[in-house]
Amino acid sequence: MAVSDTHWNMTPNRRLAKYLAIRELPSLVYEAVNLEGVVMTLPEVQTILDGITVGGHKISEQNMVINQANTWKRIFELIDENKFEFKKTIALELHKISGKEESFEWGVFRSGNVSISGSDYEPPSPENLDEIWLKTESEVDLISDVYDKAIAVFLKMARAQFFWDVNKRMGRFMMNGILLNEGYPIINVPVKRQFEFNKLMLDFYSSNNMKEMNIFLRSCINDKIIANFK
Repeated sequence: MAVSDTHWNMTPNRRLAKYLAIRELPSLVYEAVNLEGVVMTLPEVQTILDGITVGGHKISEQNMVINQANTWKRIFELIDENKFEFKKTIALELHKISGKEESFEWGVFRSGNVSISGSDYEPPSPENLDEIWLKTESEVDLISDVYDKAIAVFLKMARAQFFWDVNKRMGRFMMNGILLNEGYPIINVPVKRQFEFNKLMLDFYSSNNMKEMNIFLRSCINDKIIANFK
């Protein structure tokens, strides 16, 4: 059941949704890296995306910025080619870009057990991940509301921890790929709401109840952006 009015009565427009996302690329990368604890200003992110090294930051931090941008660019290409799907092959392709030299392994599901800092919840064992992915595909296929579906993808991916690292970012990439592919505006979590995001995520890991995170993520979309799709 949808948490909010279905699609806010928006009219899908893939070209417009993609155009707005491309315009926001520096901001999307800025918010994402800061949510990961890398303190970086928007001008610094823009400078790195222009191919210029910024002093005072580790190479790994600058690589994170580049990897985030390259993953978005690949998503845009997949949308243009009508090849984006919520499939394991797509997720692995995107993680190969976004997790490069940051995750223990990239482009593959994790081969060992992991934990989630601050939570007693234990992610599934690696030998169960393929089965869980297929179950997730089947479950989200049954969700009719595009935002409920996309948000469920993010949350289920984050909770399963399919990869050694870059799990929440990967979940958001797949979530927003679904929205763009259907012609709806993406969800960008602002760093100013990081505390709220982290708290609600920890609550979700324990409860597996998506309602509060669904409400929160929908609230991250600017009303003025929604108005473009009326």
